[in-house]
Amino acid sequence: MDTETTKKRILIVDDEVSFGRMVKLNLEKTGEFEVRAENKASYALAAAREFKPDLIILDVIMPNMDGGDVQGQIRRDRQLKHTPIIFLTATVSKREAGEGGLNSGGALFLAKPVTVETLVARIKEHLPKPPEPSAPPAAQP
Repeated sequence: MDTETTKKRILIVDDEVSFGRMVKLNLEKTGEFEVRAENKASYALAAAREFKPDLIILDVIMPNMDGGDVQGQIRRDRQLKHTPIIFLTATVSKREAGEGGLNSGGALFLAKPVTVETLVARIKEHLPKPPEPSAPPAAQP
């Protein structure tokens, strides 16, 4: 499978099982993403190490451990520290975040509920860009 058609791997960490399932199904329906949902923040780091996501969607308010704690664990992990994270939360309103989301402390916060179109657009903006193909060497006369 060539890299152009490879689905991007998205990890969703949200304690609301039905919300995580709905986001997973909606993202998978686009045909562009392979999605894993994890409902326990305490398992997020292990899930990320095993799944190796291209991007993580992270709820802020969760029992036992909040999204900031999970982000801290991910940032301290040598192999995951550069993985983009988008916070999806009910702690900011649509009005505060706007359609583009709210950038705070270098992190993007999207307000729940979010449309699939908005979520996909923000995911694409934050996915690591593939390296530019190098130009073939110029022909020598």
